[in-house]
Amino acid sequence: MTHESMRPPGDWSAVTPERWSRGWRRLVLAAGMLVFPLVTAAGIPEYSHGADAVAGYLIVAGFCCCCALAGASAARLAWLPFWLMLGAMGALFLAALPFARTDAFFLCAVIVSMAAVFVRRYVALTVAACALASLVVPCLVHSWHDGPGWGQALAIVFTSLTVYAFSEIARANRSLVEARAEVARLASEAERARIARDLHDLLGHSLTAITVKSALARRLAAGEGSRALPEITEVETLTRQALADVRAAVSGYREVTLVNELARGRELLRASGVTADLPTATDLVDASHQELFGWVVREGLTNVARHARASRCTVTLSALEVEVRDDGVGSSAPYGNGLSGLRERVAAAGGRVEAGPVSPRGWRLRVSLEETVAALP
Repeated sequence: MTHESMRPPGDWSAVTPERWSRGWRRLVLAAGMLVFPLVTAAGIPEYSHGADAVAGYLIVAGFCCCCALAGASAARLAWLPFWLMLGAMGALFLAALPFARTDAFFLCAVIVSMAAVFVRRYVALTVAACALASLVVPCLVHSWHDGPGWGQALAIVFTSLTVYAFSEIARANRSLVEARAEVARLASEAERARIARDLHDLLGHSLTAITVKSALARRLAAGEGSRALPEITEVETLTRQALADVRAAVSGYREVTLVNELARGRELLRASGVTADLPTATDLVDASHQELFGWVVREGLTNVARHARASRCTVTLSALEVEVRDDGVGSSAPYGNGLSGLRERVAAAGGRVEAGPVSPRGWRLRVSLEETVAALP
């Protein structure tokens, strides 16, 4: 049994805006549009008989099929089939005019309502033109002996407005869901930062003080030949290990981000005497890749500071690629644990790592992602 099935029927907290706009209520609204073809079919016997009536029913049935296919195409974001089906619906509407006459404009209400969701810029103009046509065309075709289609005009206007309003609500709900997710992410980051800060402030200072005092006591005991020397040495060792564990825990709580790693890397290179040529903006990198690129920058700049003996280091960013290059001595040594771990992270993201010396001197670490990976939600 899932958690969903265990919720009580009246638990409205389980109904998120995203589920409301994409769930069965949306299907009900789409199914409700089929009322208009039924009204058109009901009016065919009044104007057509025999073979003409059968032709009219077939046209309406074809219209319903195209309407269903257009809805399915829109749900899959297959826009070319959607517009083809909408065009076919328009042709079937025109074909139904001789058989259903004024009632055929109920089909027009369906077409305009579906188009209003996706052609927002021309909604008012399209609705007004179609409503006006339902009033004028029956008067111009004298053989119909019909007056203006007021009911059809009202159906076109109010149905289009209803569907358009629903689409705006759905769009606002999707934005609300995204905003909620962003707020939750920021709250999680703030909590992680608070825990890391508190852990460092509460334990880091105390352990550091214990380590310093233990070292002092060891030196004093060594000078006096005290038997306490081994014990004091062990206390120092234990406190140093505890301090290292606290720092490791703090670094685990502090989430890796590209912006933070560039800022830290700039200070690291400055302290190492390396001229840093680092980007100041990271907006061109997708949010889903910021953490991975942060790991790349951390690994690359750490290696530059430790091993490269370089005078200059450059970091280059693009939407799908990050590169760390220095002008140091390079190295032919085997990959360390840091680079091996980075390779695993990049491989899990579907990218590739290139690391090695460059001509005439220096070292380059480059990570690139495939376009298909970047396009994923």
